[in-house]
Amino acid sequence: MTTVLDQTTGAHSARGPKPLVEGRRNLATQIAVYIFILVPFAALIAAVPLAWGWGLTWVDVVLFFAFYWLTLLGVTVGYHRHFTHGSFKAKRGMRIALALAGSFAVQSPPITWVADHRRHHAFSDREGDPHSPWLFGTSPLALARGFWHAHMGWIFERDVTNKQRFAPDLLADPDLVKVNRLFVLWTTLTFLLPAALGGLLTWSWWGALTAFFWAGFVRVAILHHVTWSTNSICHMIGERPFVSRDKAANFWPLAILSGGESWHNLHHADPTCARHGVKRGQIDISARVIWLFEKLGWVYDVRWPTSQRLARITAGAE
Repeated sequence: MTTVLDQTTGAHSARGPKPLVEGRRNLATQIAVYIFILVPFAALIAAVPLAWGWGLTWVDVVLFFAFYWLTLLGVTVGYHRHFTHGSFKAKRGMRIALALAGSFAVQSPPITWVADHRRHHAFSDREGDPHSPWLFGTSPLALARGFWHAHMGWIFERDVTNKQRFAPDLLADPDLVKVNRLFVLWTTLTFLLPAALGGLLTWSWWGALTAFFWAGFVRVAILHHVTWSTNSICHMIGERPFVSRDKAANFWPLAILSGGESWHNLHHADPTCARHGVKRGQIDISARVIWLFEKLGWVYDVRWPTSQRLARITAGAE
């Protein structure tokens, strides 16, 4: 077994003959996946008629945006840029807070999420990538199948990415292991907390119910599809100003909703960079939040883009 520099995380790791997957989800977990993917989606479909003249208040709107950005940044800043790629280091309290905020997005426990995403980078748009849209060919039918697979179809598959192979550093962190183990609790709280706040702010059960719907289920559904669009749309269409070994592209319409994650070409060209939107006018809210945390002293050793880093991945780009 040899020790090599991992270009995805920037850390030294032991590379051995561990398999890509460690088994399959049990039936209870698989049922839970269907519930927490399909029920918020059903809520999103129901949102249009419910919003038509009743069932939506300013309290719901404020709670929706508050929980949307809390959980989105938990995924983009925490799960993605910190835990997966090591774009910065964080003090213990911030590290735990980021893991909790990411867990509230109901996209899987942190160690599972990181293992899946590191596997994605290791095999991006090749065999072994858990959610590439290019695995079935380039015909219109194959691309339609690929889009579905990349966007959400892959989530329903039962194979579990091998965490010992792709996230051994997180398995060795007692705080992350505990947050991971209590994922059901965080999933419960991400729906109950908006309901409790809605009830208290309006002093009514109706306020609790509408907040539960809008800031709970609808918020989770929209966040899911924004995140999944990075896997699907941002590997199919967009601009590729930087050199990467896959088809990751920048898709500007998603930049704000995704917190800067849709500047995906830069990210795949330089995975450990803390800022994805590096060109003029490319809004990257997640990078700005990391900058603020750095100024407050909560995170450190941030891997900001430099002219040398950008020059290395610009030559020869499409």
